[in-house]
Amino acid sequence: MRRIRAAAVGAVTLSLVLSAAACGGGSASGGSGDNSRPKSLTYWASNQGANIEVDKKVLQPELDKFEKRTGIKVKLEVVPWSDLLNRILTATTSGQGPDVLNIGNTWSASLQSSGALLPWDEKNFRKIGGKDRFVESALGSTGVEGQDPAAVPLYSMAYALYYNKKMFAEAGIQKPPATWDELVATGKKLTRNGKAGIGVEGSNLSNNIHQVFVLGKQHGADFFTPDGKADFTSDGAVAAVKQYIDLMAQHKIVAKGNAEYAQNQSLSDFAKDRTAMVLWQTAATTFKAQGMDDSEWGVVPAPVRSGKPGRGTAVNSMVAGINLAVFKNTKNIDGAMQFVEFMTGDEEQKILNKAYGSIPPVTSAQADPAFNTPALAPLRETLATSAAALPQVPEESQFETVVGTAVKELFADAAAGRPVTTGSVRAKLEKAQQQMPRK
Repeated sequence: MRRIRAAAVGAVTLSLVLSAAACGGGSASGGSGDNSRPKSLTYWASNQGANIEVDKKVLQPELDKFEKRTGIKVKLEVVPWSDLLNRILTATTSGQGPDVLNIGNTWSASLQSSGALLPWDEKNFRKIGGKDRFVESALGSTGVEGQDPAAVPLYSMAYALYYNKKMFAEAGIQKPPATWDELVATGKKLTRNGKAGIGVEGSNLSNNIHQVFVLGKQHGADFFTPDGKADFTSDGAVAAVKQYIDLMAQHKIVAKGNAEYAQNQSLSDFAKDRTAMVLWQTAATTFKAQGMDDSEWGVVPAPVRSGKPGRGTAVNSMVAGINLAVFKNTKNIDGAMQFVEFMTGDEEQKILNKAYGSIPPVTSAQADPAFNTPALAPLRETLATSAAALPQVPEESQFETVVGTAVKELFADAAAGRPVTTGSVRAKLEKAQQQMPRK
């Protein structure tokens, strides 16, 4: 997901909320039979830009364009990531919510289980041009496999390794690392004079999950069994979490203060020449907002254990992105479908993804040369060849919370100088697994 989220903090209550008789959202006035006032839709957009005002400036002209074409006024609210999930959960139970909304794609299966979101069956996909318009990897993060998707892809992103060219040059480093061993060696050369080799967001639960999920894939671990049961204590899962924490605990290429980072502070350190590398998703617009010129940084695929990125144990990113969903009981279903068709059309896909520095999940829109720049080409290649969707299980949000918290606590141990061992990692993951719903 974009803007690595603090919203997952409240997700541990998701199973309780979703077990209620969710009735969906839909607060729009003026359905097709209401002639007393213009038709309208309420749209909750996620905060994709540097701040909420940036999002309003990006989106409002497009919403005005939609109104001019259809006569449907879209009432926009940009919701911060820290509030978005809890706002959605409240809407699923109260029935007081938007007609159309953005969701982080990793929430798709969890929200799908509420029954509040409109299923995207073949008939509904035909209304927006067909399911085959979308990139396969993006569709893989729209809900539980074998069920009709709960949302459609809107923006696609992938993780990559960003490096500060000035700091690399000062350390005499000629090229960025491609493997984890190279990253550690490079990071040690860059960690000097109060500056760090690489930054992390140790208190950011979702970012923690994204990183250890990828490392888990590289160690042959999935965190869930094929039948959907939590499997956090396998040797591969333990090794993945320890490898990530060891960037601080053992290799000491992460500053101890990063254990408390949760709001993109590592990107600020990067832009201010305090940290030489970051693993992040689609960061170009954020760097620009921090005053960093495009020529001052480079980007390459995220590291793998050996060889080159690919499938299986060579996965180097989760499939990141934003999906667009419709509440099932919207009072303006026709208008909502028109809006989804508009937002996922080639024209808008190019405009919006250019504005946010992301990649269109619509295949035909990707053909635009703007999405084949040096900043985006590695991300596009990653999504096509070496990214994997996070587990599409109803308990995914709880997984983000409990395992993300375990990683946060382990970073706190490392920052305080307490030993981080295979045993202590396994103990934290055992505690996390005990907090998951029993199946």
